[in-house]
Amino acid sequence: MTDTAIAPQSITNRRVLNIALPIVLSNVTIPILGAVDTGVVGQMGEAAPIGAVGLGAIVLSALYWVFGFLRMGTTGLAAQALGQGDRAEVAALLTRALMIGFIAGSLIIILQSPLIWASFYLAPASDEVETLASGYMAIRIWSAPAAIAIIGITGWLIAQERTRAVLVLQFWMNGVNVALNFLFVLGFDWGVNGVAFATFLAEWSGLAMGLYLCRAAFKVPDWRNWARVFERAKLVRMAQVNSDILIRSLLLEAIFLSFIFLAADFGDVTLAANQVLLQFLYITAYALDGFAFAAETLVGQAAGAKARATLRRAALVVSRLALASAFLLGLGFWLFGAPLVDLMAKNTDVQSAARTYLAWMALAPVLAVGSFLLDGIFVGATRTADMRNMMVLSAAIYATAALVLVPTYGNHGLWAALLISFVARGLTLGARYPALERAVED
Repeated sequence: MTDTAIAPQSITNRRVLNIALPIVLSNVTIPILGAVDTGVVGQMGEAAPIGAVGLGAIVLSALYWVFGFLRMGTTGLAAQALGQGDRAEVAALLTRALMIGFIAGSLIIILQSPLIWASFYLAPASDEVETLASGYMAIRIWSAPAAIAIIGITGWLIAQERTRAVLVLQFWMNGVNVALNFLFVLGFDWGVNGVAFATFLAEWSGLAMGLYLCRAAFKVPDWRNWARVFERAKLVRMAQVNSDILIRSLLLEAIFLSFIFLAADFGDVTLAANQVLLQFLYITAYALDGFAFAAETLVGQAAGAKARATLRRAALVVSRLALASAFLLGLGFWLFGAPLVDLMAKNTDVQSAARTYLAWMALAPVLAVGSFLLDGIFVGATRTADMRNMMVLSAAIYATAALVLVPTYGNHGLWAALLISFVARGLTLGARYPALERAVED
């Protein structure tokens, strides 16, 4: 990387948006694919196949989500290696990420029987749904190595500001999936198994596309320099970064799961209303993820180059754009939230309950933007121990807030506790930001 590329003046709004916008567009395809899966299998005219696809997809998505550390860790480490001008290490990181994906995916295949049994033990369903879901997962699980390897490839591409390639990869994979869904389910009448085969083939074709997009790395010998790939210090560093992110992510998931479980105590209507409102948080995440990824890339490159001024400039430029986007999202939810609720839920009781808590959704983007953005900054700087520790503290603050607020204010208290957890993550990571800057020397 040239000195010009890491100079403070190189960090512009346009550069940030060039990284962020393809990620936002890529994220838009995720709910569309889920809707197509449900819609296609829904043409069978039975409830059980819809439940089976939903249950099987949720279980496998949750399993693959655990390996999200591979995306973030690879982005941070590869961006820093790029900032240092160490192209050989950038290539070696791709090989390590692919190896982790293949090994982890192979272990999931080997352990598929107990994993499927455990999923139904934790989330029991009717015999018909479980039978169909078992068949679905037994097919899809064979693409686990591809699915997890793609996570690593995505992180590697993001580190090099190649988010348009990530968009191409996502569109390719989802496009293949949708086309095969129609062919296998509506054309060949394969039912639930057809949806599974479509995703299986889409994920392996996605890996092929991902490797093609990384083809420049395979034209030089560094990717198979096994002495470098298996260098002990590099492997230990990668393991440390990934384990810190994994712990942080598991705690974050625990917060959301506890939110859903606690909401169940308020009855079916409130539970359904909360599920509708959570879609607003997912929209927020899809939008702000682009800026978090931009922070990971630009901060990582600056940290690798030991360019403190550039790091600060990257943090400021990305923060301004993310904050403006958060305010626009909050305003949009305030003005158009009610019609969106009515679109997502036809039950009038659920609509009424969701509107009661809609104000929290208008606040959510603004209160959460700091946590999203600082996560990206700390990933880029690979200050993952701080991320882990501040997540532990934030989870404790959330638990305390829920214990205090929920008994008195009910579901309002639950939403307040969740948003307090976002604020806590932002404030605690913000308190550690000066140390992050001090660790980078101009």
